[in-house]
Amino acid sequence: MRVTRLAGPVLVGPDEVRAGAWVVGGRITFERPTSAGVHESVVEGWVLPGLVDAHSHVGLDQHGPVDAATAEQQALDDRDSGALLLRDAGSPTDTRWIDEREDLPVIVRAGRHIARTRRYLRNYAHEIEPDQLPAMMAAQARLGDGWVKIVGDWIDRASGDLAPCWPLDALTAGMAAAHAEGARVTAHCFGEECLPDLLAAGIDCIEHATGLSDAALTAAAARGVPIVPTLINIATFPQIAAQAEGKFPVYAAHMRSLHARRYETVKNAFDEGVPVFCGTDAGGSLPHGLIASEIAELHAAGLSRVEALGAACWSARSWLGRPGLVEGASADLVVYATDPRDDLRVLTDPRAVVLRGNQVGG
Repeated sequence: MRVTRLAGPVLVGPDEVRAGAWVVGGRITFERPTSAGVHESVVEGWVLPGLVDAHSHVGLDQHGPVDAATAEQQALDDRDSGALLLRDAGSPTDTRWIDEREDLPVIVRAGRHIARTRRYLRNYAHEIEPDQLPAMMAAQARLGDGWVKIVGDWIDRASGDLAPCWPLDALTAGMAAAHAEGARVTAHCFGEECLPDLLAAGIDCIEHATGLSDAALTAAAARGVPIVPTLINIATFPQIAAQAEGKFPVYAAHMRSLHARRYETVKNAFDEGVPVFCGTDAGGSLPHGLIASEIAELHAAGLSRVEALGAACWSARSWLGRPGLVEGASADLVVYATDPRDDLRVLTDPRAVVLRGNQVGG
């Protein structure tokens, strides 16, 4: 029997450290295996549960669906960065084949984006009108792994600025349809205007959330609605504004304003009690494998190192209903040379990545 001994400190929780652990049969145990017939290898270093990228798009790039080889490389890049649990936030590509691969991360899917006709990026979404929203949300709920993704706002070329995509009655009916299928609903949301109706309709999560006003923040906190800020994506807003300046100056100014207050928005939400989780938005215009950069951005926004790390680790796994380093759980973990709670920069250089009990990567 092959056993891996995890010799370094094991960060079971942000403040709970075990002296060591073992991997037996692909699973974590804190009980020393009997020595008879055991071939033990040793991995040294600080052990964390596999990191969580709570906003990822395996199977998607800036042009739309990708082939299987590209999707595989995207998943490998995430895996090698230590992100072993990916919450898909919309993909037009069928990636179910990844579930059969022991060497690729676990993906929790949301089906395909649902957007208003001509109100989103080309080739990304099912583009429909409001009366079709409930049926489409129910259909995507059945295709996903407990999540549905809608586009809450996008540029309205008639007004020249961000505007909500859906009326309240359609949102309310759509949320009810998705919830009836047992799914939670999340929404892309850059601006301020779409948030009141999304919250009133029963949204379960908000992506980006750059437009959180004080009133929306208070409502989100009261209802326990999390945000996934995707700050390394928000860093591209000035570039987006520059490209739009000539035709849509109001939109460009709005995007710059949202960017300028991005850290304040995240910190205010967190301080108010809004759950904040870590997501990179990889797979559109951004490459995969950037989980360490997004954790660093959450820290730059004002979360402590432990809080920023938890947003991509212990807290995120609990939110998604996936175990961390507990007795009998799948051995999905990352090992670092030093304690990342003291220096987040160590996250850029995992010493070892173990997935389903097997050491993977270079």
